[in-house]
Amino acid sequence: MASSTSRRTVSWWRRVGWLVLIWAASVAALAVMALFFRVLMRLAGMSS
Repeated sequence: MASSTSRRTVSWWRRVGWLVLIWAASVAALAVMALFFRVLMRLAGMSS
């Protein structure tokens, strides 16, 4: 019974870890795309 409880805890932490990893990767991808568009707009002469 103890191994089942610890297995659930590990599984829960693993799921949360994946959720955080996917969230961080999506935020990083969004930042890279924003930087790309910022550089592209600056090269086109659209600086503020």
